[in-house]
Amino acid sequence: MSVQQTIHQRLTEAFRPAYLEVIDESSKHRGHAGWREEGETHFKVVMRAAAFAGASRVDRQRMVHKELADLLAERVHALSLEITAPDET
Repeated sequence: MSVQQTIHQRLTEAFRPAYLEVIDESSKHRGHAGWREEGETHFKVVMRAAAFAGASRVDRQRMVHKELADLLAERVHALSLEITAPDET
């Protein structure tokens, strides 16, 4: 399973999002720190989930980072997050 698929699966299981998109942005970072030829180093996650209702932006980020901690420590160099509750714009 690819890193992108693993991220998608873990976030789906943890948060049951109304919307989830995991975008591999590694090609945009060619030659930058953390970039590797095989890719899958830089990701953007766009997610709407009821689990984030009432949580601060920092708490939401911590929740996601907790679910992906091993990937962030070993494989993923950068993770951009756009995470909201479904009723937020």
